[in-house]
Amino acid sequence: MEPGQSASLQLPSFLHGTYSSVQRKTRKEGQGCGEQYRKNGTFPMPREMQEVSPGEVVLTLGVADFQHERPAWRLYMVSNVMEALWEALEDQNSLTVRDAYEEFFRGTAWGALFFALTQMGPVSAERAASRLRAVLRFWEPLQTARYLFMNPGTAHTLDELMVASCNWAMDAWYPVGEEASVRARLELAVERMANATREDSIETILRQMPRALSSERGLKHRQVLADPAFQRERLASLSPQAFERVSAARTADLLGLLHDWEHELGMQ
Repeated sequence: MEPGQSASLQLPSFLHGTYSSVQRKTRKEGQGCGEQYRKNGTFPMPREMQEVSPGEVVLTLGVADFQHERPAWRLYMVSNVMEALWEALEDQNSLTVRDAYEEFFRGTAWGALFFALTQMGPVSAERAASRLRAVLRFWEPLQTARYLFMNPGTAHTLDELMVASCNWAMDAWYPVGEEASVRARLELAVERMANATREDSIETILRQMPRALSSERGLKHRQVLADPAFQRERLASLSPQAFERVSAARTADLLGLLHDWEHELGMQ
């Protein structure tokens, strides 16, 4: 644990309550963030933080939130804050605002976890490393809670949550079995992602392509798409900006690439 860091997990009070009350509070928070950002380009820290009791459950995805009238911690509704923020700043570039919000709130335990779990757009190796490094920074307080992810009936430990949500990163960047702890595997994956060259990312993407292909059944040109020589040629032809967006080798981003290539093959 870092010096000065709380041993307990604290979340903004606007994330706790019934679904409807959290909707209202997060919208108000986003509007307030928009007002301050418009004035001076900064965001306000939440006014009130509450300690999460040891073992208390935090909802991390909306698909696991079926009891809307039950007061709960609804971490996934940080997205509501961001939506209200974008509405308040409708004349500004939403990607710039999103990136600024993420960079600022990754410095909190709740922000670090939210952005590590979210599937918000294609992600570079550098950004994926930054997101996971932030979670590692707050590992001890985050360990004190339990988390609902995809399955509403299963409360995960932090280790289990990171395997369920970010195993792609460990498989891609630390593909040497299960003997190390989840935290150790993430630490090494982060180090490798943060220092990856373009060639490092290409080799990692090529290793991960079979996994992406196996999860997508509707491809008509599967034989061509599965050819490593074809994959390498197409990756080499990507512009630096386009390549950066898939350089983390996240499965969802590789599926996007496969569908782009599928479309191009169908046009030939």
